[in-house]
Amino acid sequence: MPAPGSVAKFRAVKSSHLVIACLFLGVTGRALAAGAATVDELQRLIDAFVGQEKFTGALWSIEVASLDTGRTLYQHHPRRRMSPASNSKLYAGALALDTLGGAYRIRTPLLGTGPVDASGVLAGDLVVAGRGAPDWNPRDGKKDFWTAFDPFVAELKRAGIKHIRGDIVADATWLRGPPHGASWTVDDMGDYYGAEISAITLEENYVDLRVTPGAKPGDPAKLEVLQPLSGLEFRNELTTVSAEEHKKLGNRRDLRVLRLPGETLVRLQGPVAAGGKVIESEATVPRPAQWFAVALREALLKAGIAVDGNARSLRWPEAPAIATVEIGAVVSAPLRDLVRGFMVPSQNLETDLIFAHMGEMRRPPGTPAWVRSDELALDLLEAFTQKLGIPRDDVIFDEGSGLSRNNLTTAAATVALLKHMATHREAEAFLASLPVAGVDGTLAKRMKDTAAEKNLRAKTGGLRWAATLSGHVTTAAGERLVFSLMLNRHRGTTERPARAEIDEIAVMLAEFAGRP
Repeated sequence: MPAPGSVAKFRAVKSSHLVIACLFLGVTGRALAAGAATVDELQRLIDAFVGQEKFTGALWSIEVASLDTGRTLYQHHPRRRMSPASNSKLYAGALALDTLGGAYRIRTPLLGTGPVDASGVLAGDLVVAGRGAPDWNPRDGKKDFWTAFDPFVAELKRAGIKHIRGDIVADATWLRGPPHGASWTVDDMGDYYGAEISAITLEENYVDLRVTPGAKPGDPAKLEVLQPLSGLEFRNELTTVSAEEHKKLGNRRDLRVLRLPGETLVRLQGPVAAGGKVIESEATVPRPAQWFAVALREALLKAGIAVDGNARSLRWPEAPAIATVEIGAVVSAPLRDLVRGFMVPSQNLETDLIFAHMGEMRRPPGTPAWVRSDELALDLLEAFTQKLGIPRDDVIFDEGSGLSRNNLTTAAATVALLKHMATHREAEAFLASLPVAGVDGTLAKRMKDTAAEKNLRAKTGGLRWAATLSGHVTTAAGERLVFSLMLNRHRGTTERPARAEIDEIAVMLAEFAGRP
């Protein structure tokens, strides 16, 4: 170990991981300037880093391999089973591209329970038969809420429909499963990243909230709900306090959005600082298919299509609507775009929708009706990883997005997956789905001003006690590497969270100057 106080002497040095190597191992000054020059040096650098005292009690699993030579450059407990968090999405995305292909589109049928006459009157209900398409999310493109329904209005007008005598029915029964992912925690379901899973979704199944603090202590805070017709009821219980009092509250000063399971009442609680900045938050919407039906009915009226009936919804395990008249269909973006859509921002709902859709599309004949769509997708995933030669015990998942704390995988399995997808027919689409360091998605603010910026492409992952990063990087010598870095059970600090530790090693790989 270094002498007391010796680390402080190097705090101004930018490449802190190389400093550690110098302190622990006496690596030459050449490494400080340009990164490790040999595989041995790189291995010593990473060994020194993961061996620090602050990781006592934490768990690492690491593997680094070359796409150019096939050699393994580094391993540290590569078959240790770890919580991958959103690195699970690598498996879901690869499976989707392998199973369905990048050009595949999800088709959402528009059906009628009665005929359409020559004057454009539908003598029955309009049924939107959801298949799990995640497209209807104007927030993603910063568009007006009502643009979500443009494809539906256009399709009905194309079919000549001017008047619907019956109801608007959002039928979300095709995906068979509960509204939450397998082994999610109760706490997750109140947050936007744990929004309900439904075969018909809208705005990622949550509404945006905007809170403006009062001008002085005691004044009411103003609440705005940015999307209409969600069916949520809001109770503003916020307290405006002085800036000094707000600061004293420390980590208990956050605005809290509380909706109890099964309820539509949303309470906003907590202190806000007088005259402070606008605060943005979210509230999840229960039974999102009902929200969709209500909003679609309103959109049709706005477009001049009369609707006599009400808006209603169905979800599994309710019986599907019986509708035999096909009016048209709304078609999703290509699957390669949908995969990028959930990988870059690490969007849980969209991942689990595509995952369940795969399972349902590949439902074997004779499968009992009570077998869930996500369970069938897990069967597909196991068959896929077995085909890659990954040991069965190296990938143990409960669901596709990684929000489950029960998902387990290894660095070795993840590198095997990355190697396979690098030569897959959908290799380009898979690589394009990964965020770029310092540029976009969940890596937009990470590894800036390093050798990894605009170079490294990788999927992030984060839960309370899990940080992961797996993907591609090109070394300083031009060698293409794939890697998986997994850190579990490390507490970290506000100033230096676990993801910062992961990034240190990623930058080491980008700086590696060894020739293949």
